[in-house]
Amino acid sequence: MNEVKLFTVAPAMPEPLAFLETLAHNLWWCWNSDAVELFRRISPERWRETEHNPLDFLSSIPQARLEALATNEGFVNHLASVKTRYEDMIGKAGYQRGQGRPCVAYFSLEYGIHESVRMYSGGLGALAGDHLKAASDLGLPLVAVGLMYRQGYFQQYLNKDGWQQEFYPDNEIHLMPLTQAQDPDGRPVQVSVPLPGGRVHAVVWTLQVGRVPVYLLDSNLQENPPEFRGITGRLYGGDRQFRLRQELLLGIGGFQALVALGIEPNVCHMNEGHAAFLSLARIAHLVGKHHLSHEAAIEVVSRTGVFTTHTPVPAGNECFDIGLLRPHLDAVQPVTGLSADQIVRWGQASDGRNGHEASMTILGLRMAHSSNGVSELHGAVARNMWQHLWPDHPGDEVPIGHVTNGVHVPSWISPDTATLFNRYLGDDWRTHPSERRCLASIGHIPDEELWRIHELNRSRLVRRARELLDHQLRARNSPRSELAQAKTVLDHDVLTIGFARRFATYKRATLLLRDAERLEALLTNDERPVQLVFAGKAHPADNEGKEFIRRLVEFARRPNLRRRIVFLENYDIGIARYLVQGCDVWLNTPRRPLEASGTSGMKAAVNGVLNCSVLDGWWCEGYSADCGWAIGSGEEYDDPEYHDMVDSQALFNILENEIVPMFYDREAGDLPMRWLGMMKASVKMALGFFTSHRMLEEYDIKFYSPACETYNRLMNDGAAEANRLVTQRKRLSELWPRVTCSIPETDHEMSTLHVGDRFGVTTEANLGGLKPEEVDVEVYYGPVNSENRIVESHVEQMDMVEDRGHGRFVYRRQLECRRTGRYGFTARVIPHGPDWRCVMPGFMRWADGA
Repeated sequence: MNEVKLFTVAPAMPEPLAFLETLAHNLWWCWNSDAVELFRRISPERWRETEHNPLDFLSSIPQARLEALATNEGFVNHLASVKTRYEDMIGKAGYQRGQGRPCVAYFSLEYGIHESVRMYSGGLGALAGDHLKAASDLGLPLVAVGLMYRQGYFQQYLNKDGWQQEFYPDNEIHLMPLTQAQDPDGRPVQVSVPLPGGRVHAVVWTLQVGRVPVYLLDSNLQENPPEFRGITGRLYGGDRQFRLRQELLLGIGGFQALVALGIEPNVCHMNEGHAAFLSLARIAHLVGKHHLSHEAAIEVVSRTGVFTTHTPVPAGNECFDIGLLRPHLDAVQPVTGLSADQIVRWGQASDGRNGHEASMTILGLRMAHSSNGVSELHGAVARNMWQHLWPDHPGDEVPIGHVTNGVHVPSWISPDTATLFNRYLGDDWRTHPSERRCLASIGHIPDEELWRIHELNRSRLVRRARELLDHQLRARNSPRSELAQAKTVLDHDVLTIGFARRFATYKRATLLLRDAERLEALLTNDERPVQLVFAGKAHPADNEGKEFIRRLVEFARRPNLRRRIVFLENYDIGIARYLVQGCDVWLNTPRRPLEASGTSGMKAAVNGVLNCSVLDGWWCEGYSADCGWAIGSGEEYDDPEYHDMVDSQALFNILENEIVPMFYDREAGDLPMRWLGMMKASVKMALGFFTSHRMLEEYDIKFYSPACETYNRLMNDGAAEANRLVTQRKRLSELWPRVTCSIPETDHEMSTLHVGDRFGVTTEANLGGLKPEEVDVEVYYGPVNSENRIVESHVEQMDMVEDRGHGRFVYRRQLECRRTGRYGFTARVIPHGPDWRCVMPGFMRWADGA
């Protein structure tokens, strides 16, 4: 039986219910509570059993039940209401091929949209999923590109010793809301990328996320050899060669797929260095279709790219050894038209460090005019981390900004809390949560109603934790006594602290275990008990992270703690929703400054959960004493052991002296009034800024819209502006070494300055053959530190006041003393205008006495 033909028999959907099938094929349903409830009310038990997968769910509903629902007036009216909202949203003006505003293409190796679609590992994927949902809500013309994993990220379970085990069940394609992508002529799209040993072929699937199409490449084809078929098998699996081939397929194959679909994005957004190879395909496309020179195409691509870096941890920035990389770049040269040597150089720093490898982060930064970290602190950390790429730039002028992450509130808020917000905040809170009227209304929510909803959320978490623990124990064939205990784990009325994230060591999941007896006393206090819920996965190769999990599980097995601490296996989006909605306190303990952003705390905050966190990532911007707690004051230490000891003691002090007493303070009756005040402040803080709608609007204003305008400017009139930039780059590269700038002089005695005084600054610049209109000569000044180094950049453009001949010009500027303090100044020359400020390593000549 080698030629078995497969077919699927599904219930015949009655005509009044036909919209259910449409709804099941668009993930719009997963962030619209009325749509979720529509599925759930068909069969609540079966909805849970199918893990909220509409296609699996509908295929299992008996025909008789569907026929009965078709004549149920209440259900049909509910369906009609959801259908009206769906059609109103999906029908709004969004991206359509060749029409309207030029589109943005978003490339990511993972997308966390819903637990039923396993294409994500953690926070990076969840952030990408929220990005797409917000783009759909706002009608941004965005398309997304990724890989269709046949297994995805690993599923986690713990053995009897508490050691993490991994397994990789197959994704069942027929139970995922996928359709095969077709080109404008209706033909299935297939792409191929040359690799050493042959071409990898991939079909393209479409996953619809509201109005945003996600195009997913799948190499699991019969015509591919086994090693190529497996390229889209596992997320973050395999060896370095496997990872490299994934990223080549994502970047080069992904852009080919867009072109085949009739989509030509004006802007490409690389979500981490995994997507950096897409720039090679963009260059080849502009050369092949629009007949630009390679040099002009490079100017266009590098000035219309957006790059987001998500990690300050060196290991999180992808690098490939040149010995592995070169044969793959040689293989794709017929497609890209670019030599391996040139691409390798783009992925390396000009100072020659790490010369044996190429960095995908550096390649992404080089091919993006707009680059950003994901919080204000991370932006500063990233500028310091990558300053060597722009060696002449002061640290605060390194062209890496920040867009602080946000979360898609409708996806993460509990249904009951959403109903409460509908009642008191109005209907606009879902799409315009930061409006002043909406934020002001948070204070009008009655304390009794807010606390009742929060208690429902906590009870829901407790019930789900018991179900999951029962499942975990049964899978390990645990004795009946342990199964019985699982039914009483956690308490509906006890202060509940949640910790759920990747078990990377820098996140310090075991910080509380540094004083195990003190922790035990907190958990077992008869009058004011505390309970802890942990969840998260360690990378399969991270034995230290696995050891953290084992230690927590071992601690939780102490006889007097079994009801007070639990570790939930196989953390995913579904478990995350219960946790961020039902905990009282969200705990975050990274070793500063290694947490780029962290979004789980934002998800908790919109549900009224209070954050207790190290001042790292987003919490530096979100924290205030009225909405949560800060562990420490933002200190950083060179000694990790000492750092952990200090933060551990600070955390215990906060728990014992502030958090626990406040939660149990019920002097006004049954309500913790001070706690409720902080809950409202937390919601207001989160809705006011930390939403994906604000994040997308910021990306659009800062990056997407300007890059679209740049693309049109560069491509108009046969790419005349792009060609001008090529000529100017050659001219700058040739003449810049001759440019000099003298140490500036002043016309005032510098030792007697007072606030309000003005003084002139003069310098002579030798432009080395460049014209005055091609450069800006600036006076650079600011406050200095104890080493007389300027620590805060201020710049004023100087005026050319004298032509001394032979390319020598005198420039002058007056400065005003506005504030007291110790200052320094100097002068510099840079190319005129904004076109060259982000170029790596850049053109900048500082004043020199030589």
